[in-house]
Amino acid sequence: MQHQNVTKLMGLLTSIFIVSVVLTAQSQDRFTLKSANGIAFSEFRGYDAWQLVATSQPDDAGGCGTSKVGCMKGILGNPAMIQAYRDGIPTNGTAVPDGAALAKIEWLKDRDEKPYGVTVPGTQTEMSFMLKDSKRFPETNGWGYATFQYDPSSDTFKPATTNPSFARGCHACHTGGAKAHDFVFTDYAKR
Repeated sequence: MQHQNVTKLMGLLTSIFIVSVVLTAQSQDRFTLKSANGIAFSEFRGYDAWQLVATSQPDDAGGCGTSKVGCMKGILGNPAMIQAYRDGIPTNGTAVPDGAALAKIEWLKDRDEKPYGVTVPGTQTEMSFMLKDSKRFPETNGWGYATFQYDPSSDTFKPATTNPSFARGCHACHTGGAKAHDFVFTDYAKR
């Protein structure tokens, strides 16, 4: 009788192990993805622990990536970018140093009524990155751009486009509105 129980337990443990291996194999490792222009998600490993630079909420859905409804964004900076802000860059007219990076996490807006009504991040929609590397991205003034769309139904990311020239479109927007600040829109929010 004890031998049967041990055999059943071993069978159950083996089944649990196999299911966990299959589920792990099926889950996406976002750090294996690359944008159309060759920027890898893995270049920003640890972005979720970067310091908050500022938040933003576009006035209409036009500034919400692929979303057709309102969104909110958290803009984070890697240590090199945070040091650049401390040094007065980019508002002092000095160029952001190579190696500095920004991450923009975008969510749909949601509501929470506890303990009072507030707007909170809802479903994530995309991740965007800017990386300063003058040698690698000379045609966009040293800035590389990458955007990855998030699919909540599959809990996966994918590059937002397959067109490698999309970065020129990203940069054109930054050229029009932030050229004097080395193409960075977001100022470091006072704390």
